[in-house]
Amino acid sequence: MEEATCDKAINLQNINYDFDKTTIREDAKPELDKLYQFLAENPIIKLELSSHTDSRGSVDYNLKLSQGRADSAVNYLVSKGLSRSRVIAKGYGETKLLNECKNDVNCSEEQHQHNRRTEFKVICAK
Repeated sequence: MEEATCDKAINLQNINYDFDKTTIREDAKPELDKLYQFLAENPIIKLELSSHTDSRGSVDYNLKLSQGRADSAVNYLVSKGLSRSRVIAKGYGETKLLNECKNDVNCSEEQHQHNRRTEFKVICAK
């Protein structure tokens, strides 16, 4: 796992979502399992799990969709035994695209998929 720095977003590899879905895909579970193991080995660390959408859909809809994705990722970790108090779910909608696939830009499905992701950042005491 990449070294975690305070408040720096780290993209979880393979934590992607199907179009218009919030469910954790089977191919995402191994990466979330690694994150769970990291948290189990570092019991004082707290995280924000940030989820994102592609640009298709309204701004309000995408904020709700991304929040549902973040909640799903947190719920998966909690189902493994993680205390809910150690992780915050935050949806950012389409506000942090990784490429130029914004509204009215013609992009492939693969390019849109790149934006439908979950990241994490360590929350550090200030």
